[in-house]
Amino acid sequence: MARSTSLTEAEAGITCFASSLPGFRGVLKHRYSDFIVHEVARDGSVARLTSFDLPDECVDVSEEDKAAPSADADHSQALESFRALCGDADCDALKGLLEKASAGAEADVSPVILSPDADKAHRSEVHNFFKRSFKFLVTDTVEHNDGVQRCIRVRLGSGARGGRGGGGRSGGGRGRKRKNMGGSDWRDDRPFDSRGSTSWPNHVGKFLRFHLCKENKDTQEALGVIGKMLGLQSRSFGFAGTKDKRAVTTQQVTVFKISANRLAALNNRLFGIKVGNFSYVKEGLVLGQLMGNRFTITLRGVVAESEDIIKASVEGLGKNGFINYYGLQRDDIREMREHYKEHGDIDMALRNFPRHLVAEKAILQCLKKCPGNYLQALKSIPRTLRMMYVHSYQSYLWNHAASARVEKYGISQAVEGDLVYSKEPPPGEATSVDTSEPCDDQINSSDIDLCSETLPEETIQSVKIVDSEDLLKGVYSFEDVVLPLPGSQALFPGNGIADIYHELAKKDGISLTENAHGVKEFSITSMKGGYRRVFQRPIDFEWELMTYTDDTASLAETDLDVLSRNKPTKAKEVNETISSAISNAQSHDSKVAGPLDSSMPGSETGLVEEKSVGSSDMLARKLAIKLAFTLPASSYATMAIRELLKTSTSVTYQKTLDC
Repeated sequence: MARSTSLTEAEAGITCFASSLPGFRGVLKHRYSDFIVHEVARDGSVARLTSFDLPDECVDVSEEDKAAPSADADHSQALESFRALCGDADCDALKGLLEKASAGAEADVSPVILSPDADKAHRSEVHNFFKRSFKFLVTDTVEHNDGVQRCIRVRLGSGARGGRGGGGRSGGGRGRKRKNMGGSDWRDDRPFDSRGSTSWPNHVGKFLRFHLCKENKDTQEALGVIGKMLGLQSRSFGFAGTKDKRAVTTQQVTVFKISANRLAALNNRLFGIKVGNFSYVKEGLVLGQLMGNRFTITLRGVVAESEDIIKASVEGLGKNGFINYYGLQRDDIREMREHYKEHGDIDMALRNFPRHLVAEKAILQCLKKCPGNYLQALKSIPRTLRMMYVHSYQSYLWNHAASARVEKYGISQAVEGDLVYSKEPPPGEATSVDTSEPCDDQINSSDIDLCSETLPEETIQSVKIVDSEDLLKGVYSFEDVVLPLPGSQALFPGNGIADIYHELAKKDGISLTENAHGVKEFSITSMKGGYRRVFQRPIDFEWELMTYTDDTASLAETDLDVLSRNKPTKAKEVNETISSAISNAQSHDSKVAGPLDSSMPGSETGLVEEKSVGSSDMLARKLAIKLAFTLPASSYATMAIRELLKTSTSVTYQKTLDC
């Protein structure tokens, strides 16, 4: 029998419950719409997709840009200035581009790649030259195929007669290979980003804020799709936190100098993604700028000895809360990893790894070029993604420490030696470090602890060790207890729980106090550390017991369902763009896809034709529970469900369940 490679909850340190109430059977995430997430902003507003209308502000080009010279004007003087700046070869290439454009053949004009330029200051001067002298041209910087040299690329922009506007090629197809002046291959497939122009109106905020509603895609993947259509890189977007992939989620996103009508026009081409609720704001979002998330979770196939048990358990969750563990992470590619480990076939692994697995592909591509250079392979991963591995280990230690704390001292009260956020920070004893924690229900490349440079000051609090005087005063309860994410400035508890951290790390050959291997960014000591509450109670907790007969019927309304009900004509138009995907999703059999099976066909984002949860009296009626609650950005909804069901949230277990 094949060895299971799935991580168990016990291995991840998830062993305790907050109450002894009985659990019951329930299936999580049978459909994407069984797990709905709405982001909650710091002002308490809940992000919902309610409108596709454009804002009142109209973003158009300025009069100055409207009057800018076109491609067929006389540019002899500007060309001579460019010759002095970049040389004869580049000047001749630019002149050829202008001649083709002025002849009315803009559609056939290929971009010009200027000679390699290692001087960043000089490249900036060239970019500024084009902004001043050739406003109808767009420039950006591209890399040579050796990944080292950098050159400026020039193409026709929206100012040229008949030229393509702003974002350049948005179809995302394969680019044309062409030769630069040195004979090297370049691929003309990188999107153009022309947002550096001066045409943005002064009275309009320079960031477009919108609500992103997505299904079966993580945040980075969805923004990557949108960015490709707009000619932007996904890092051009700002957001407060990544959202679960196997879910229907809505969150706020910002992007710099993109008009609402341009973004709204993508809705008819987007599948599993919709954007709306547009507005212009002065500042963009950064990670961590959220209060939390509002969850609407449907558990299907509920089986219990009686409805009284269900009622007691659900109400117990709302009252008693849950242990605030870091949840297990999905891993759809363990089989491929094991195959590579056994056979060492890099090319096959690269072909089979999904495109969104940036880290794995970066490592393999580096090892293909530099076999055996494992440190360089790790460093080839984008930095924020590299840091995730350190954060994951911090989370692993935290889980084990939390279980040890609950097993040793219970959850009825704070005890001497516990760590708490100080309500009145005593001088000299408190320590102030980063309290940020991974956001949302799943961690991925952007779901990381934030550094103090990006974390707002109000979330950095002081902690202290509970002493006998605190216990006598009754100042702190178990709800106040926190445990550290280890780091150079993190304070450890004074009641023996600190030993759990050090003993586990020692078994893994890791030091929490010094950097033994000399690679700073892969050391716990390079992190400041942070704190996380051991106990969490769901906020604004609601629940509903319901019956259904059709396993494919939606039991909870998504934002698009609400739009369909309130604006049938508008919603119908939106729904038509994804009707085929909905059909596939609704035809899925009753075998649970869970948070587990990425091969589930189709898409549910859109509008369900029938709101009925079963129309035939011949079909057996099944029980479901719909829960709605809010959690802070540091908490996992799956851990709340684990507390309710008293069963594992692991992939292996969930795959055994049917509705």
